[in-house]
Amino acid sequence: MQLLSDADICKRLVGCKRLRKRLTKQKLDRTWFSDEKIFTVQAQSNSQNDRLYANVKSKSDVSAERLLKGHKYFSQSIMVSVAVSKLGKTDVVFVQPDAKINSINYCDNVLEQGLLPDIHCLLNDDFLFQQDGVPAHRSRHTVAYLRSNVSEFIDPENWPPNSPDLNPVDYAVWGALQQMVYRRKISDITS
Repeated sequence: MQLLSDADICKRLVGCKRLRKRLTKQKLDRTWFSDEKIFTVQAQSNSQNDRLYANVKSKSDVSAERLLKGHKYFSQSIMVSVAVSKLGKTDVVFVQPDAKINSINYCDNVLEQGLLPDIHCLLNDDFLFQQDGVPAHRSRHTVAYLRSNVSEFIDPENWPPNSPDLNPVDYAVWGALQQMVYRRKISDITS
């Protein structure tokens, strides 16, 4: 658990009070919570933690075929994004593996081609959109994009800092999805 500084506790309390006034039961029911997560093909490991029981001088003297599990130093990964509400969920948006997530890429690919069309299909324009405070989300470009394309959203100043417990994607969806994804061995990004 991340410890909050006194300043963050105060800022979070003020933000929560503002949100409480703003989010009526009706608004909360049509609020869409969004988030991103990086999934890796194989979790990174520290080879210092590997134990080898063999009559050799170093690990490099043992052939790879004899090792029970080999580790990749730089595992492939992919970022995914999703939005959920009481009324439904969007499809998972897969971000191109080599893409740099800046505000332009986020608006053009994740929002415009992914999350927002799914939300609009379910609710037209009658929804409230929420995202966390990562740089691509709170940039001027993204805020301007949301102002012109979403009827209502919670702007970065009104979202309490370090508050994953306020976003169901953070505290419920990612954990459940990770369990499903990592049940079987993943060989590459495509799988």
